[in-house]
Amino acid sequence: MRVARFYAPGDLRLEDAPEPSPGADEVKIRVHNCSTCGTDVKIFNHGHQNLDPPRVIGHEIAGEVVEVGADVPGWAPGDGVQVIAAVPCGTCPDCTRGRMPVCPNQTSVGYQYEGGFAEYLIVPRQVLAVDGLNRIPDGVTYAEASVAEPLACVLNGQELAGVGEGDDVVVVGAGPIGCLHVRLARARGAKRVFLVELNRSRLDMSAEKVHPDAAICGAEVNAVDEVLKLTDGRGVDVVITAAASGAAQEDALLMAARSGRISFFGGLPKDKPTITLDSNLVHYRELTIVGANGSSPAHNKKALELIASGQVPVKDLITHRLPVAEIHDAIELVRSGGAIKVTIEP
Repeated sequence: MRVARFYAPGDLRLEDAPEPSPGADEVKIRVHNCSTCGTDVKIFNHGHQNLDPPRVIGHEIAGEVVEVGADVPGWAPGDGVQVIAAVPCGTCPDCTRGRMPVCPNQTSVGYQYEGGFAEYLIVPRQVLAVDGLNRIPDGVTYAEASVAEPLACVLNGQELAGVGEGDDVVVVGAGPIGCLHVRLARARGAKRVFLVELNRSRLDMSAEKVHPDAAICGAEVNAVDEVLKLTDGRGVDVVITAAASGAAQEDALLMAARSGRISFFGGLPKDKPTITLDSNLVHYRELTIVGANGSSPAHNKKALELIASGQVPVKDLITHRLPVAEIHDAIELVRSGGAIKVTIEP
């Protein structure tokens, strides 16, 4: 089978590999779709501290069960499935208290385990142990199901930020994550959702799909001023920074209304992880700042339900479908912002 295997920064090789066989406590799937994301670009350029090369990467995975280990109940060949990416241990104090996204023992598909840029994938026992293999609902395609993993992360972030009925919401960053944030905020009852992005072409491409109440190009206007104008000077209830930008995080405090919630959803570069934060704004305006890191197996299940119900459509966000032989083109599309969602169909 053909795989895309990462060896070192800049060294992602297309290789022939033997077709794997599952152990007694594993499931083998035929990968139909493995979508790409900004993390794949980061891995390609810089590697990752939790990734053990050489490694087949790719972690937004949907496929079809082809073989089931003797000790695995409940699955049969032909079942359509989606696989979680972040794998909590399920037994530590954080996991047992319902905080699986911050499990300190977390492992990940495409990092410690072989990933989905391949024709076949072995779902390891660690995924099965935390109920991380999910049945794809009727009517949901494999491509759509592969987007459940990033949507699960978005869901976790909005739960932590308390996005809900009647909120005004700003999403900073018009990539695929930003698009999912816009749609999920609407599904959760937000009154208005504003989308902010520096890149005009990227903003226009995404706004055409998700139709925010206002699309603000931060390279052309002062985004804080625009948000305040749209809200008669009050600011918004929730700001979500879906971009790796310290400036966006600093601006978020200026966009937030009194008692507003701010989600630092996008992580910052490792060589520049700090910002200047006016703590008096947090203090006197009673702001809440929350982080957001990954998702739980339950978030993945809920994400599939949101896609199946039509509450969060994702099909139209998949703008490019490429074979694994074109993985380098896919990564460049993601890096350049020339696509919303790129999916690999091995």
